[in-house]
Amino acid sequence: MAAKKFYAVAKGRKPGIYDNWPDAQAQVMSFAGAVYKGFATRREAETWLRAPSYGAATGRKSAPAKPTANHASHQGADPRPNEITIYSDGGARYNPGPGGYGVVIIDNGEQREISAGYRHTTNNRMELMGCIVALRAIGRCAKPVTLYTDSSYVVNGISKGWAKNWRRRGWIKADKQPAINPDLWGELLALTEQLDITFRWVKGHAGHPLNERCDELAVAASRGDNLPEDSGYQGNGQS
Repeated sequence: MAAKKFYAVAKGRKPGIYDNWPDAQAQVMSFAGAVYKGFATRREAETWLRAPSYGAATGRKSAPAKPTANHASHQGADPRPNEITIYSDGGARYNPGPGGYGVVIIDNGEQREISAGYRHTTNNRMELMGCIVALRAIGRCAKPVTLYTDSSYVVNGISKGWAKNWRRRGWIKADKQPAINPDLWGELLALTEQLDITFRWVKGHAGHPLNERCDELAVAASRGDNLPEDSGYQGNGQS
């Protein structure tokens, strides 16, 4: 979960290179057609800025995505009016090991960040927990919600109906083996059933600043002091 440190803004209020997300965000948030990208080094950012590519890894606005039952790849898009946009990431060092999640919620142009860590957990549990905490935070709402995550495990579990089928069978998978993380899947299903929500997969570490920011939050949370236990983690090969 290595974090990007430099953000190149090709089109925004003040184009240039920024060494932190809050300063870069101020140039692109709610700026129509903003184009920006994150990089590991200043040199890479400078090279891109001389001839910016307007491809998938930028923050340029794209056409509104239509809900789909299939797992689709998206590189992230600027928040749209009258919609809540969520980015979420999570992971565990050594998997299992100390872990954390990071969430960015954007609603009506305002941004919230949430993060927390646990003493001993897994990548997948933290990916699920990030989504759960984000949906808890927004509660019941009438607005459409789009949630971006780089976890195929989460997107497929919801969009392809796997988790609903596990729940229907008493948390047993099609291969007759117990489903993993039923505590978190059960809560996530209950939360999504109250919302008009679309899950979108976004490629991790592809330079989208909001995805990178979630990664930064998750890593920092996993390195905190006196982390609590993840009471739902049982070990025994659980992922």
